[in-house]
Amino acid sequence: MEYHDTKDLSHVMTFLGHKKSDTSLMHIQLDQKLFKQSEDSFITKIAYNVDEAATLVEVGFEYACQKEGLIFLRKRKRKQKVAEVSRIVAEVR
Repeated sequence: MEYHDTKDLSHVMTFLGHKKSDTSLMHIQLDQKLFKQSEDSFITKIAYNVDEAATLVEVGFEYACQKEGLIFLRKRKRKQKVAEVSRIVAEVR
């Protein structure tokens, strides 16, 4: 599910401790099957100053844009599909 949040293969490899990208690609395939029908959706927050933005970044928000002195941040919504995981893992193998 880490790939769904980041869309970054090298991050997934590092996060899971994999040395080969093939191993991480299996996890990415699992992620894609889990989330194939879900659209990306985000929680958004507005920071009015740099300190507020820093606090939001520390809890997982990422910078989206800045307009008229406001800092817009976003964080992916996580959708739990635990019941489907074992079935999809079997398909990927």
